[in-house]
Amino acid sequence: MSASVLPGMPSSPGRWHEGLRYGALGLPLAFVALPLYVLLPNHYASELGLPLAAVGALLLAARLVDALADPWIGRRCDHWFAHSPRRVVTAAAIAAVVLAIGFRALFVPPRLDTPTLWIWCAVSLVVTYLAYSVLGVLHQSWGARLGGAERQRASVVAWREAAGLVGVLVATVLPALVGLPAMTVVFAGVLAGGVWLLAQAPRPPVQAAARADPLTVPLRTPAFRRLLAVYLVNGVASAVPATLVLFYVRDRLQAPAWEPAFLALYFAAGALSMPLWVRAVGRLGLERAWLAGMALSVAAFVWAALLGAGDVAAFAAVCAASGLALGADLALPGALLAGVIQQAGHRGRHDGAYFGWWNLATKLNLALAAGVALPLLQAFGYQPGTRDEAALQTLTLAYAALPCALKLAAAALLVATIPATRALPEVR
Repeated sequence: MSASVLPGMPSSPGRWHEGLRYGALGLPLAFVALPLYVLLPNHYASELGLPLAAVGALLLAARLVDALADPWIGRRCDHWFAHSPRRVVTAAAIAAVVLAIGFRALFVPPRLDTPTLWIWCAVSLVVTYLAYSVLGVLHQSWGARLGGAERQRASVVAWREAAGLVGVLVATVLPALVGLPAMTVVFAGVLAGGVWLLAQAPRPPVQAAARADPLTVPLRTPAFRRLLAVYLVNGVASAVPATLVLFYVRDRLQAPAWEPAFLALYFAAGALSMPLWVRAVGRLGLERAWLAGMALSVAAFVWAALLGAGDVAAFAAVCAASGLALGADLALPGALLAGVIQQAGHRGRHDGAYFGWWNLATKLNLALAAGVALPLLQAFGYQPGTRDEAALQTLTLAYAALPCALKLAAAALLVATIPATRALPEVR
């Protein structure tokens, strides 16, 4: 089916339901993305009594196992797409069942002694991540195979990521309202609905799978390597504060009651900004629009390094402004990747392989943030609940200053890639 059936967010209002059908699966998948890194470390360290550094190491190890499987998952997804859309939907349904079971086991473990709890958590993490990877790569590949020009590709990704931000909002406030056990039940229901809606979405054309090994094709594409480098650095810049935000709010700002409001404001601003970034693509192009988002992110987030206890209103402003920039980080890189796939002549054949490597990079970003930042904070004297000023200053620098520096490095890399990507012809 032509990509033209999937509407741009600011236009084609009569076809909004098609964008919703495709993007809806992003809502439940968001339960397993950033919220897992926001909620899980605090839950296992504060509620279950596991050491903070050990929790970070476990997250890193489980994510590495999952990440290394992504290229193979991408190849398998390409074969499913080459067979039939029904095969893709069946695979998505099976992965959804496994994901719901793993997610429940992760957040509602039985009463176990500490060594057994470690084993339970590790197995649950691996199962959850692998099932999530299958669904994530299928969903991303589906959208990329629809094709289109720059604004069209940005619109496809924006539907998916906007639904994901709604999912983040729900996952952020739901535990405080109904508790973690009820959250896992809601997740299972919404996940089933997302898979059902995807089955009704505009379907990409069926094309025969390429004979070349799809595990190596993306890495032999120079434009993909350049874009992946930008994405890696920018991703770490976003993952560090995502991992540390609850510790920052509770100990630096001393405002734990405001946690749901801060997170909801941040993700709501990101969701509401999606149509604005799609429009910006029409005026600036994908690369320059993303660069503008990076600049906005640094200009907004750097102020978090200057805040202290009780600065609730100021941090709310930081959350709102940096949330607006989040929309660019979510909607535009995936659209750029879809363009790289088109321009390389690989659309409909190797999309899954590209997104397999892409998701590997995403998971490495989050794993490094948890596996490096948490142990380093502990090594420099920070523990949850501390009021020691030196330890709190370390937390503040890690939460606010380091991400801004990394974001500027990503912007510099992106500036260097613009001439090369602009030189490529636009495939429509």
